[in-house]
Amino acid sequence: MDDELLNALADLDEEKTIALVQRHLSEGDSPLKVVEICQLGVEIVGQRYCNGEYYLSDLIMSEEILREVMVILEPLITSEVPANGMTIILGTIEGDIHDLGKNIIHYMLKSSGFRVIDLGVDVSPEAFVRAVNETKAPVIGISVLLSFCISAVKRVVDLLSEAGLRDQVKIIAGGYPVNEIVKDYTGVDYYTNDITNLFDICQKIKAETSFSVGDSRR
Repeated sequence: MDDELLNALADLDEEKTIALVQRHLSEGDSPLKVVEICQLGVEIVGQRYCNGEYYLSDLIMSEEILREVMVILEPLITSEVPANGMTIILGTIEGDIHDLGKNIIHYMLKSSGFRVIDLGVDVSPEAFVRAVNETKAPVIGISVLLSFCISAVKRVVDLLSEAGLRDQVKIIAGGYPVNEIVKDYTGVDYYTNDITNLFDICQKIKAETSFSVGDSRR
């Protein structure tokens, strides 16, 4: 049944996806498992888009399906999760209004106890810097789907340096066009398009960061 749900989302079959989500839950599967399956389906959507099999409208459709799925799952995921982790600022970079990957990451991080500040989409570099200055969060996660927006990611890094905040925050970039070349160009600390790897990165940063009970980073 796992493959059935994965393929339903990848094929943009909204009705079947919702029905299978409900079936997974009724059979006792955890909401986190369902999210992970849907994330794999989303990855296939992204691959098909990159390969020219899907268009922008298909990406938007997959976002709408995921939103419906998360309406069902989010209360089950977050209802009893203690906020015992560090603060992570998330946002889709300026010029990009896609929030599919960002939303999945938001839900998964929140369900693991991290405090997530979601700035939304089309977030200016200045807004990222302002958020770091106000919250003292040690991590920024920047989502970027459109390749022409990569320069705005570099702008975030540059502005943090100008503000004297660069050494206080780790920056993770993710999205279909992000690779090692983009990492080197923008100056971000990490890049990833894999949720498991993202958690490994966040846990590594958390282990390297000291917190006190009243720390605003928590």
